[in-house]
Amino acid sequence: MLSKNDLLDTVLDEKEAELAKTAQRCIVAALDHSKAVNLALVEDGVERLTDGTPLLRLPPKVLRLFANMLGALSQGQPVAFLPQSMDLTTQQAAMLLNVSRPYLVGLLEGGKIPFHKVGKHRRISLEDALKFKEERRKASADALAALSEQAQELGMGY
Repeated sequence: MLSKNDLLDTVLDEKEAELAKTAQRCIVAALDHSKAVNLALVEDGVERLTDGTPLLRLPPKVLRLFANMLGALSQGQPVAFLPQSMDLTTQQAAMLLNVSRPYLVGLLEGGKIPFHKVGKHRRISLEDALKFKEERRKASADALAALSEQAQELGMGY
């Protein structure tokens, strides 16, 4: 799964956004009219492949996103593309954090994760959920390192 930094790094500037939009149109057109199973990436400055096929230009951030997605898919991990500014339901956030919905509601009501209400429904920003997930991962890694250090000091063979 993409980390928060990977998601934040996929924000495109204006020029990259226009290039991505053009690329998206080309991809849709190609998918609508072709049964091709290959994608060719070429170096800058080359306008056509040797067989005359027009090139598809993608900004590096988009290619990085594809690489991350393909890496996750190749490992059998599910992949979802979500806008960073997206609000999650409590069920969606619980699934992202791999916790039960009632446990998540306790975290929300305890002030551990910011949320807002839409009518009577709680909503959590994707960014806040990813921030909490990263903090929890770091705390777990720190605790494991501390336990490992204690085990070594006590000569437990770890």
